[in-house]
Amino acid sequence: MATLEAPVQPRIRLHETLFAGEPLTDFSKEDNARKMRAAIEKVRGQLGREYDLIIGGKRIKTADKIKSLNPAKPSQVVGIHQKAGKEHVEPAMQAALKAFEHWKYVPIEERASLLFRVADMLRERKFEFGAWMVFEVSKNWAEADADVAETIDFCEYYAREALRLSKVKTDIQLPGEHDSLHYIPLGVGAVIPPWNFPCAIMAGMTAASVVAGNAVILKPSSDSPTIAAKFVELLEEAGVPEGVVNFCPGSGATFGNAVVGHPKTRYIAFTGSREVGLDINKRAADVVPGQVWIKRTILEMGGKDAIIVDADGDFDAAVEGVAQAAFGFQGQKCSACSRAIIDERIYDKFLDALKARVEKITVGDPTENPNMGAVINEGSMKSILDYIEYGKKDGRLITGGERVAGEGYFIRPTVIADVKPKSKLEQEEIFGPVLAVIKSKNYDHALEIANDTEFGLTGAVYTKSKEKIERAKREFHVGNLYINRKCTGAMVGAHPFGGFNMSGTDSKAGGPDYLYLFTQGKSIAEKNI
Repeated sequence: MATLEAPVQPRIRLHETLFAGEPLTDFSKEDNARKMRAAIEKVRGQLGREYDLIIGGKRIKTADKIKSLNPAKPSQVVGIHQKAGKEHVEPAMQAALKAFEHWKYVPIEERASLLFRVADMLRERKFEFGAWMVFEVSKNWAEADADVAETIDFCEYYAREALRLSKVKTDIQLPGEHDSLHYIPLGVGAVIPPWNFPCAIMAGMTAASVVAGNAVILKPSSDSPTIAAKFVELLEEAGVPEGVVNFCPGSGATFGNAVVGHPKTRYIAFTGSREVGLDINKRAADVVPGQVWIKRTILEMGGKDAIIVDADGDFDAAVEGVAQAAFGFQGQKCSACSRAIIDERIYDKFLDALKARVEKITVGDPTENPNMGAVINEGSMKSILDYIEYGKKDGRLITGGERVAGEGYFIRPTVIADVKPKSKLEQEEIFGPVLAVIKSKNYDHALEIANDTEFGLTGAVYTKSKEKIERAKREFHVGNLYINRKCTGAMVGAHPFGGFNMSGTDSKAGGPDYLYLFTQGKSIAEKNI
């Protein structure tokens, strides 16, 4: 890791170069499949390694450890991590504060250059980073590849956005004055990412923080600390100064809460459950001795997302879109379709087609690249199976509904029909491969059902009616709405991501508003002398 006195060497993209998303890998091509298999074997040889805390560039070991396990083979240790406790909060904060005093004045061109360099390094190691996710969170090859591609996109996009914000001008110059607007960094932020996009969301929140000039205390999920460790290693190699990013895996109840409550924490960027997000928001709202600001919270907290299929929609496309959105990455996406709202005129036909499509989904060890891997851990598996048992009584099981025999946390993709609006299965986020299918009387009824939860993240509508499309745009209350396509797969730059209501603060990651959340505007009026 670079010292504070060794600035990052700038390497700036030409200003004419527009952002373009990182291409996804086609694994049907044998050369790509061969590279992925080679990366998996390389990573397999590195499993079980121990990783240190990194605070102010120093490696620290602790008595307590976090063991990251392979969900597809829980006897296999992916990585052993030091467990940060309350005693590490102050050292991490002091290291970050010290780094911030220098980093906030580093020219924006150098900070952007760091992100561009990280993006280039990730391109060179795309298969390797993907392979780590295959082992640590049970992503299949395409899901892992998309996660790395999104990480690259975040680095590229936020670097360009930082350069754009540095050139913002006021609309009016008053006579006799020079008027300017500057977006300056906030301070030290706590970055608390989830395990389901363990590279992209973790790196995206960190990259946005760093390029804006902030310093970070990074507390990754205890289910995916190894991928975060590999990213921090890459940041060090790219030349991030000591203390700008401090790597501190630890318990949310101890280390995480203590960081959130620290008087010098300026903001918290969090993605995860509604319960934890609301707790962070409440803790951040308490003003403690030594605090001189209102802490900012940037929260993305999940959803209960619906796809409406109208009788006049493209039937085959809707069946495919629902299946992909419901069961991609085992349904463990905050954007996943967990409710399919189907017009009564095509309800039975749709269920038959959906059952046939879902039963083609393969489940198994993601090193072999099936459609679905394992759910993240044993606790999650038990919770999902409990929901399924409830659903069997409250609705009608169409397919799935059971654990797959073997060591891993595998659950068959499950479709439960005849689910009633306002029921537990229709309201609560399950975060697993369980789809509730609800019958709607008409389009009015479908929109009413879609909007009847406390969440508002993603949604989709399949219809050929221009009038109904326009109504969805006005009335379907979600942060990310998709028309005649699935409700997952938001692309950086095209689909700024973030939701309404209990889905969070509508942070719009990957969009032009995002860096405003990590900065504060300073207006300067200088009278001419």
